[in-house]
Amino acid sequence: MSTESLEGSKSLIVFIPFPFTGICDDETCTIRDNLAALGELDAKVVIITVHALPVTKKWADEYGFDFPVLSDYWPHGEIAKAYGAFNDERGAANRYTFVVDKDGIVREVINTESLGIAREFEAYTEALAKI
Repeated sequence: MSTESLEGSKSLIVFIPFPFTGICDDETCTIRDNLAALGELDAKVVIITVHALPVTKKWADEYGFDFPVLSDYWPHGEIAKAYGAFNDERGAANRYTFVVDKDGIVREVINTESLGIAREFEAYTEALAKI
């Protein structure tokens, strides 16, 4: 999968620091459970984490994610770095979500100040509704 598959739709590019941890699981399950609301806003979702493909696949399968979960494992964190979302100290992505319009332009960035703070789902729907 590449960003080309997102073209023509609004999108959320969601960086997750650590699969199989409480906050990351809760955030991503909230997206899963509200996928219909995102669909009503003509939005697609892609999750990106710097963990290896077997981890991301097991995580997506175990939680039943119906959207792409991508591995940014090697070269380690290169996609997160390109988006300015990599945490060098932790070796993982920070909690950053890029809200992208149908033309592939980033319209809003939703992030938290700490890996220990979840992003609010409502921020996604509000941002998508604006574009």
